[in-house]
Amino acid sequence: MRGLREQVTGITDTAVAAADGLLIAADTADSIDPEGLAALAAAGLGLARRTADATSRGILRRTVTYGSHGCAAFYSVGDTALVVVLGDEGLDVDRLHMATQPALDRIGAILTDKATEGV
Repeated sequence: MRGLREQVTGITDTAVAAADGLLIAADTADSIDPEGLAALAAAGLGLARRTADATSRGILRRTVTYGSHGCAAFYSVGDTALVVVLGDEGLDVDRLHMATQPALDRIGAILTDKATEGV
């Protein structure tokens, strides 16, 4: 996730969480509660997933929430995890989406490897 922050200007915080909202890893400012962020992101992504399914839009890839001081992007990592990226007003969201895919692939592979090691 640090590599992603170096590639895309405007990223302020990142986190990885299980689909149930449990925090896996975070690189956030002290002003942000990473456990709370993970739980909120999982809830939001769950609603977006259901909306995509109910409207026959296919498998959800991401959702972005825009605020007056920046945005929060939530990316699905398969059915088991998600990545949260917070950015300031200068974040290029299109660039973020392109740069995030390799990180999502790596995170998915790591989580899959760890799951099979536990078997």
